[in-house]
Amino acid sequence: MAELDSSTWPPAPIRTQRLVLRGSEARDRAAFIELFASPEVGAHIGGARPRDALERSVPEVPGRRRGLFVVELDGAMIGTITLDRRAAGLADHLRPDAGETELGYLFLPEAWGFGYAAEACAAALGRFAAARPGEPVVLCTRIANSPSMRLARKLGFTEVTRFEEYGADQWLGVWCSVTPPGRSTAARPRE
Repeated sequence: MAELDSSTWPPAPIRTQRLVLRGSEARDRAAFIELFASPEVGAHIGGARPRDALERSVPEVPGRRRGLFVVELDGAMIGTITLDRRAAGLADHLRPDAGETELGYLFLPEAWGFGYAAEACAAALGRFAAARPGEPVVLCTRIANSPSMRLARKLGFTEVTRFEEYGADQWLGVWCSVTPPGRSTAARPRE
C-alpha cells in the first residue's frame, strides 16, 4: 500500500457498509487496553497482558503507526487491522528477503461472529490492491484458531505452508488481487 511507504499516515478513512477503518485517536485508548487485556483475545496471541501494566504503558494515542487501522462501528473501536511487512525473523516467507506484506487483525470478543472482521479485512485488502496491484499479502494464524482459518479462506487466502512457531502449529496463506507470474490464483476478497 502506498501509505505503508509514505510519510502520510493515517490515510483517508475506508468506509464499508457498517464500518470505518481509520487511524487511531485518543478516544480509542480504553478499547486498546480492553483488547490486549482480554483473555479471549490473548488465547490467540500468546496470552492476555495485565490490565494494570497496560494502563501504565499504553500511550494517550495508542496504535498511531503506519499500517494500523482502527475498526470503528457506530463511533466506537471494535478492533484493529494491520498491513505490515512480515518480520524477517519469523519462520516462513514467500520471498527470501522477507519483504511481503502481512495482514493482521484483532477484534474485541463482543464483536466476534458478526462478519466485521471479514468486512474490514476485505476493505483493507481492496485498498491495498488498488495501491499495489498484483502484490501478494500473507496471513499467518494458528491452525487451532478455527474462526481465523475460516476468515482466511473466506477472504481468498490459499495455503502456502504449515509450520510450528510459538509452540503451536501455524498456517501461512497468500492472497493476491491478480495472479503474478509463477503463482497460483488466489481469489479477490468478497466485498
